[in-house]
Amino acid sequence: MSDATHAAPRPKRRTTSAYPSWFYLPAAIIYAVLFLFPTVASLFFSLTRWTLFDATFIGFDNFVQFFREPFLVKGLVNTLIYAVLTSGLKVVLGFLLGVLLTSRIIARGYLRSVLFFPVLVSTVGVGITFTVMMHPTTGVINETLGLFGIKGPGWLTDPNLALFSVALVDVWKGVGLATVIYIAGIVSIPQEYYEASLIDGASAWDNFWNITLPLAKPATVTVIILSLIGGLRSFDLIWAMTKGGPGFTSDVIASVIYKQYQAGFYGLSTAGNVVLFVMVAIIIIPLSGFLNRQGDGQ
Repeated sequence: MSDATHAAPRPKRRTTSAYPSWFYLPAAIIYAVLFLFPTVASLFFSLTRWTLFDATFIGFDNFVQFFREPFLVKGLVNTLIYAVLTSGLKVVLGFLLGVLLTSRIIARGYLRSVLFFPVLVSTVGVGITFTVMMHPTTGVINETLGLFGIKGPGWLTDPNLALFSVALVDVWKGVGLATVIYIAGIVSIPQEYYEASLIDGASAWDNFWNITLPLAKPATVTVIILSLIGGLRSFDLIWAMTKGGPGFTSDVIASVIYKQYQAGFYGLSTAGNVVLFVMVAIIIIPLSGFLNRQGDGQ
């Protein structure tokens, strides 16, 4: 055997950061103050019955009460429905609009700007505007439907429609961001793939199904994760449009937490915050890992 066969393996070169350790200290302090400390404080106060001046440790009583209250469980279910519905619609519509706005159409740049404009508008302003537009008798939507002989529903007053009506407004406001992400993903696909498919005689549908759809998967993962996080944490649009009503039919976790805080149940509202945090982490972390593994497999 040659000497090279018995040669000891070379030790792996240790990679070192280009920056000194103290360089990370300001970011670590900001992270600790803005995230770690509030998180630990929330965990502690969720186990207490507290006011601004006093705190009494009661263990997990707040969490037990949280899951015993029917309207709190209703808010939890509504949160999941709202998040899945809004994120699903944003993925589908964002992808279709992204394909449209990367094709050769007239006024493509103008249409991109118009589509993205709702993202820049205040959420509360959008909520107030659509509350007026969705009024059951004087709203412009039902009045327009009345011109065609269609009796418009109570978009925000019907218990069966209120949550879905707000979800549609959320999609209208947020689909522009999803579309921009998809546009960036589609534009980054190398044109050589399309040129090769053209030589092979592939149709436009073949290009869409075999090239655009699979290679836009990183953009899809981003849109799914961002939309789900936004849907699970949604509060301002729902509060501006329905305040969780009629009754508790459009309440989500965040609006329930706010109502409990208004009523002076600070410990219960803090426990709700912890439940929301855990729910988001349980859903997003495994889903993100799964989707990224699928993307790597492509």
